[in-house]
Amino acid sequence: MKKKELIKGVVQLIKKAEIELPEDVTNALKTALKKEKGIAKIQLENILRNIKVAKNKKRPLCQDTGIQTFFIKCGKNSPYVEIIEDVITQAVIIATREIPLRPNTIDPFSNKYLDDNIGDYIPAITWDFIEGDYIEITAFPKGGGSENMSKLVMLKPGQGIEGIKDFVVNEIIKAGGNPCPPTVIGIGIGGGADLAMKLGKTALLRPIGVHHKDKNIAKLEEYLKKEINKSGIGPMGLGGKTTVLDVHIEKASRHPASLPVGLVVQCWADRRAKMIINSNGEWEVF
Repeated sequence: MKKKELIKGVVQLIKKAEIELPEDVTNALKTALKKEKGIAKIQLENILRNIKVAKNKKRPLCQDTGIQTFFIKCGKNSPYVEIIEDVITQAVIIATREIPLRPNTIDPFSNKYLDDNIGDYIPAITWDFIEGDYIEITAFPKGGGSENMSKLVMLKPGQGIEGIKDFVVNEIIKAGGNPCPPTVIGIGIGGGADLAMKLGKTALLRPIGVHHKDKNIAKLEEYLKKEINKSGIGPMGLGGKTTVLDVHIEKASRHPASLPVGLVVQCWADRRAKMIINSNGEWEVF
């Protein structure tokens, strides 16, 4: 019985992530609207109208409902550790049919569509085991247009922070309107190649306007935001003052011989929602 109720909860989580944009994102778009004029203002007005219609009609914000992606903080003492992965998988199958979600999962060799959004390593789940008896799940559906603009570079350590600045700004300028700006940028610095990219995606889970707790990293986030917005790419690449809504950075210790930088781009539809599962099986989506 508990498993069925948990599946219902994760279906609701996916629905919220697909249909309702978080308040911090909507507020950032409204703030950007006040700064723009002309075609940039029209584009932001259309985006905000899209957000309102999606919520009222209970339909996905975008026709690209993304790869189903989840980040889990799993309490080691939770009684649901062993079943939570299956709960998420079953919920994705149901959500695909009920919301509905576009079938976005394709086998890379046969090019066969997998109609239930389930495939090898999909849904994509990142685990973080923590102390306690609760589970926190963040749903983070990731669209293909913005994901295609993600990049990894292995800088020489001597290139340092200046090399990171040049890489990020240049790549976002090259991306232009492809990732459906205004975007949110996640940057992972350090670790290895795989960890840098994972940190970049993890950085996107932070609400817009919440900077890194390290003041030097927070300054770099703000610098990159200002520099990218000077590009004039603007909403949907049609010109304007707002190319990015925010830049978020996470870091890991690195090898002396390498400086990995993972750049992960999120479109204006910065979709995410959270769910808490308590030890007694009660859950809440927010």
